[in-house]
Amino acid sequence: MRIHAFNAWRPRADIAGQVASTPYDTVDTAEALALVEGNPMSFLHINRPEIDLPEGTDLYSDPVYAKAAENFKAFQEKGWIVKEDRPLVYLYAQTMGDHTQTGLVCCAHIDDYINDVIKKHEFTRKDKEDDRTKHTATINGQIGPVFIAYRDVQAINDFLNPIAAGEPIYDFVAEDDVRHQVWLIEDTATVEKLFKGVPVSYIADGHHRSASAVRVGSERREANPNHTGDEEYNWFLSVIFPASQLKILPYNRAVQDLNGLSEEDFLAKVKEQFTVTENPDLSPTATRNISMYLGGQWYGLSWPEVESDNPVEKLDVSTLQNRILTPLLAIDDPRTSNRIKFVGGIRGPEELSRLVDDKGFAVGFSMYPTTIDQLMSIADAGQTMPPKSTWFEPKLRTGLLSHSLD
Repeated sequence: MRIHAFNAWRPRADIAGQVASTPYDTVDTAEALALVEGNPMSFLHINRPEIDLPEGTDLYSDPVYAKAAENFKAFQEKGWIVKEDRPLVYLYAQTMGDHTQTGLVCCAHIDDYINDVIKKHEFTRKDKEDDRTKHTATINGQIGPVFIAYRDVQAINDFLNPIAAGEPIYDFVAEDDVRHQVWLIEDTATVEKLFKGVPVSYIADGHHRSASAVRVGSERREANPNHTGDEEYNWFLSVIFPASQLKILPYNRAVQDLNGLSEEDFLAKVKEQFTVTENPDLSPTATRNISMYLGGQWYGLSWPEVESDNPVEKLDVSTLQNRILTPLLAIDDPRTSNRIKFVGGIRGPEELSRLVDDKGFAVGFSMYPTTIDQLMSIADAGQTMPPKSTWFEPKLRTGLLSHSLD
């Protein structure tokens, strides 16, 4: 795998916590407005620039992208972010509760994405990919990193781990109580050499950001008759983590109705497919278990191991889809159905009971999280996961380190 040091745009240390923001796709416009109240330095002004435009502005209209570019330039002119005077890479640690994950901030090459050295496990949606492509091209940079995993390499760990014992350039706790620390790495040549020994890596989160980076890079290649492959537009901002450190939370589901079935009839049909118990752990503690909330009661669903050569079929979310969502509830395509709601595991199973008890939903499903080994096995097989199979926490902050395309 090729990695690349870069001249980062980064905030002054005294305001890093105010500048760095939650990713664009974890908040809507109203939530972004609430988060930036009283804070003109938040990168949400660049990542969700509609918050600085009249209410009701089309999120995908030209003025939105123009505002993003205007704000990005203003941050530079005001000195809120300053460009590094030399190419560097960085160590980035996130601590949520008792869990810490530490990755390398660098740039990855779009050819590694194209040639499947960087493997994917999700389809992208055209509208979301178009949005990030236009945003990246208009601001001429990448401000939200792609979250990449690799199978642990001891030599990399041995080199990077001591760096975290030094003095970080950033150390702050964000509004979600996650601690963020960043260290400079001067010896970029050694890091680049070490990562050349990584045969493959995996996009954990950020499929739309990486796909849009490839599109922008490919367009600029075509427009440059002197293209060499080394220009900055060939690289995209990434944070690369050893797989053993990553924490995947479940992605739960709630469905608005029972497709015309009564609760009794629906439960009877579920019992034909699963071993059903009452009062289970609300968050399953092992694979091949789902906790279902129906009619004010929690039920545990379990089943034997699925016999299949396809690793996708062995996922718990696939069993839910194949045995309940499609045949019983007529949700054939969860990507397009407006009857299903996906609930990030960070909200806990209590959000499912709230949706059913107070918000008119009919049934909720609390899942056991997909494992990182399952993710990598599916990517290795060239397969794609069902939508919303993984929820990674903690999320990478936007704006700590940004990559200019020239």
